[in-house]
Amino acid sequence: MAADASRDADLRYATLLQLLRTADVLWDASRVFFERWEITPAQFNLLNLLADTAEGMTQSDLSRELLTHRSNITGLVDRLEDRGLVKRREQAGDRRAWRVVLTGAGRRLVAEILPHYHRAAERLWEGAQAADPERLGVALRQIAGNARAAAERLSGRPS
Repeated sequence: MAADASRDADLRYATLLQLLRTADVLWDASRVFFERWEITPAQFNLLNLLADTAEGMTQSDLSRELLTHRSNITGLVDRLEDRGLVKRREQAGDRRAWRVVLTGAGRRLVAEILPHYHRAAERLWEGAQAADPERLGVALRQIAGNARAAAERLSGRPS
């Protein structure tokens, strides 16, 4: 039994390392993929989030959804606003808060990119033996949540 537990732990460790390598390669490949539209993967992720909502999102909401610090969102929004892809609107009832919304140009860009993006995403699964992508997604979300909680414990922040 102890040998099985040790082998399972070794396998989980090796799988986590492969997950980190895969994430790194995916990020690099996505940077290359989005170059033709002169945007970064983070900019696309922000635009894609906004495409699902006509009323836009606050920068705090965007930072939560994109799992990044609000100060990083400010820079992303600034660059996208400079290109005319998003704009800031005052938040009703709160002069300190802004909602970020897609412009027509931003909507057109997302609509142009998405078919290419979906085809590229499908190609990534070619030859993969993942029997159930939904179960894989659930497991990955659980691992991410566990990692986030561990980082919060280590940093002394409440989880």
